[in-house]
Amino acid sequence: MTYFKKSAFLAAGLMASVAFTAPAFAGKADDTLNVAMAEEILNLDYNYTTKREYIILAQLTDTTLFDLDPATQEFKPAVATGYEFLDDKTVDITLRDDVKFHDGSTLTAEDVAYTYNWIINPESESNASGTIGRWLDNAEVTGPNTVRFHLKSVYPLVLRDMAQRIMLRKAGTYDEGGVIDRDAMASDLIGTGPYKVVSFEPGQELVLERFEDYFGEKPAIEKIVVRSLPDMGTQQAELMSGGVDWMFKVPLELAENLGSTPMAEHLSGPDLRIGFLVLDAGGLTDPDGPLTKLKVRQAINHALNKGDMAEYLIGGSAEAIHTACHPAQFGCDQTVTDYPYDPEQAKALLAEAGYPDGFPLEIWAYRDKPAAEAIAADLEAIGIDVDLRYVKLASLNQARADQDIPAYFGTWGSGGTADTAAIARIHFSMDTDRNLSGDEALAETVLAAEQTVDQEKRKELYSEALGKIADEAYWAPLFTYSANYLVSPDLEFPLDPDGLPRLQNSSWK
Repeated sequence: MTYFKKSAFLAAGLMASVAFTAPAFAGKADDTLNVAMAEEILNLDYNYTTKREYIILAQLTDTTLFDLDPATQEFKPAVATGYEFLDDKTVDITLRDDVKFHDGSTLTAEDVAYTYNWIINPESESNASGTIGRWLDNAEVTGPNTVRFHLKSVYPLVLRDMAQRIMLRKAGTYDEGGVIDRDAMASDLIGTGPYKVVSFEPGQELVLERFEDYFGEKPAIEKIVVRSLPDMGTQQAELMSGGVDWMFKVPLELAENLGSTPMAEHLSGPDLRIGFLVLDAGGLTDPDGPLTKLKVRQAINHALNKGDMAEYLIGGSAEAIHTACHPAQFGCDQTVTDYPYDPEQAKALLAEAGYPDGFPLEIWAYRDKPAAEAIAADLEAIGIDVDLRYVKLASLNQARADQDIPAYFGTWGSGGTADTAAIARIHFSMDTDRNLSGDEALAETVLAAEQTVDQEKRKELYSEALGKIADEAYWAPLFTYSANYLVSPDLEFPLDPDGLPRLQNSSWK
């Protein structure tokens, strides 16, 4: 099926409703970056959250042991000054001695060890427990500025997890006096990042100001105000009037049209998020169902016009993909089997599989409704009778946990990590309900890739795993995503290749 862009009528409407001269942007005048987010911000502690909005905020209020250079994917010192692997399962981390918390106290080795040990404590119930708990046995203070990490097994992504997932807290933060308080940092956050919290109204507004005792490079902008504005129209109006300087997750058409006016600049950058269709090859919903047959899954892959979906429905820098990973990720082998768009071949494969007239198929989806509808339309075109269940994410997650989903349109952003490990295990291990393949050998290969520090060996193992996923058509990979922003003409906002917005690097023109 071919998809066409909607007519560009929005810009004309905007021009008719606002003056042609650009407004006076208050953000630059009072050195305050005004940020709009559609997501309600309810918890400032990234150790207890997961969404992209919270990652963005954590970069402002917190620091981690290491930084990951988004351009080179190399690790740089942050709170840690260095590391040494004593053996495959023991690593020593050396810390700076000048890192200050926002309350003025100095970060210590005890704080670092406490944070990591708390995260893996079953009583923590932290969102980060799954990431850290699979490899960390315990963290031990070995000196005034050194912490020793004892690993459960060989794990090549230790530094990545240290750089991206765990925000450092003062010892006793979550269980002071023996009383567990998982919300201790939800509102009154005491971090170590370049900005400190001035005020926070959950679901409404967060006010940050530059932390002058920050150990790293000071941000150029003094204050950041983050407002929760769920309605895109409200965000748009605020941007045009100068009340907002930065918007993200902007629909492509709106970004292009409003970006052509004097009120805003449209920026489009890369994003490590990919979209894909997961198929119940393992027969969890029907042991003898059509999706358990290879030719049916191959037919579905051939039926999807993912090139047009990427160009016309996602837009920007989005591209069609044929792998169960983002092409920019380490280990994402691009030589695996591809299934070009070919509806006639798809129909022939269905007939060979015993379904010349197609079959009914329930597909679940929770986001990007136009793309979900395009998937359904393409499959309808080869005779598959699609029942599209467009639901909230929580409903999809529950149905998947109950093994009640024959197919679903999913996306994954890998937390901004340019490594196939960030997408492979969570989707293809045997202990995740995201894995509908039922392939134990594949799960073993994915796990093996995650448990060797030999980079060439990791590439080989991921190539083997991705090759099998493609050959067996467990997924129908679709497209990469594009990050679209609207910003004030006064704002200099750098775009990083991993697609993660870093507001702390913004400045005024």
